[in-house]
Amino acid sequence: WGFEARHLRRAQEVSVRRFRENRRELLEGRAAAMRSDMNGVEAALWRELSGSKLGVAFRRQVVVGEFIADFLAPSVKLIVEVDGRCHASRVRSDARRDNRLARLGFRVLRLPHEVVLQNMSAAVALIREALAERRGG
Repeated sequence: WGFEARHLRRAQEVSVRRFRENRRELLEGRAAAMRSDMNGVEAALWRELSGSKLGVAFRRQVVVGEFIADFLAPSVKLIVEVDGRCHASRVRSDARRDNRLARLGFRVLRLPHEVVLQNMSAAVALIREALAERRGG
């Protein structure tokens, strides 16, 4: 039984590793597709974040752990999510996602789609505040 158990355990480890690698590839592919097909609100916010305009570099539609973040400032581990109407029915799953990302050291700032659409300066101000918190001041 010892040999069979070791062999089975090794096969399971290989299977899990392949699953994770395949999942990562799928997420990377989906993120790339999302980068080339951003909605208007995300594109408008990207124009405010790109080029280190807020003092840090942001990346858009990037894989973080097992999730795709709308915008990520890796140097301060800040994730900015633009939440559309569909997120109203996903509060619990978003909270679980945010908790998992927090365990990895990330801070998630959720901005309602309407705020970004109707008041970009307020959205940018909230991002600036979150950046200041992450920088320690």
